[in-house]
Amino acid sequence: MGDGCENIRAPSTAHFVLVHGACHGGWSWYKIRCLLEGAGQIVSCPDLSSSGTDPLDANTIFTFQHYNKPLDYILSTLPPGQKVILVGHSAGGHSVTEAIQNFPDKIQVAVFVGATMLRNGFQTEQDRIDGAPDLSKFGEVYDYTYDQGRDNPPTSVIFKKTVQREILYQMSPLEDCTLASMLLRTCPVRALSGAVFPEGKDSDMVPRVYIKTLHDNVLSVAQQDVMIKRWPPSDVYSIDSDHCPMFSNPSHLFGLLLKVAAKIRNN
Repeated sequence: MGDGCENIRAPSTAHFVLVHGACHGGWSWYKIRCLLEGAGQIVSCPDLSSSGTDPLDANTIFTFQHYNKPLDYILSTLPPGQKVILVGHSAGGHSVTEAIQNFPDKIQVAVFVGATMLRNGFQTEQDRIDGAPDLSKFGEVYDYTYDQGRDNPPTSVIFKKTVQREILYQMSPLEDCTLASMLLRTCPVRALSGAVFPEGKDSDMVPRVYIKTLHDNVLSVAQQDVMIKRWPPSDVYSIDSDHCPMFSNPSHLFGLLLKVAAKIRNN
């Protein structure tokens, strides 16, 4: 793939924290977790509030801070001096950004994988244009829940089953599409749309890496490029994948993550 990942040796043990995107859960990282742990790394795959096996109902989560509590807990309880490699996919980029603002001393490097990367979240309409999915060309792709009545904004959302493969997993194995269709859960739409972060004074002390997903139907390459230009990371890599490289190209993603870890170790 041109990144030299095939010859990367596993670095000394690093702690990877892998953060899922909207409607997914820690389960979505199962291939990458297996590969990283097989290479001797420590891996955490938290379920954000109302995601994966978390018992909360998405219709009761109204703030991003509530949604992101499980990640905050992991970072806040790390032993003194211990740092992690924090990886966010898709909307998980918001979780990584908030962590950069709140826990800069706990993060060795932040990695955005086909993810929203906006320094302060959705503060302006331009932020939404640059970092929120525009799926209008696919027609009506969401099923909404209006737990507070149809006179109020929706409280949760999920991709319609009929479009999941076309939009999210067009290059992924059918088995992973089937698994996802069984495990996806509604996500708290108000919490995600309200992802706004005050800028931490030490946020730029955390190096950032962006991994572009070149065949992404959710977050276009053009959007990814705009966000990279707006808030330039230290390194940018590309991967031939759909929106979910952990399914469609796990070996290359694994190699890139090891490369990031090795580079941090050698700096």
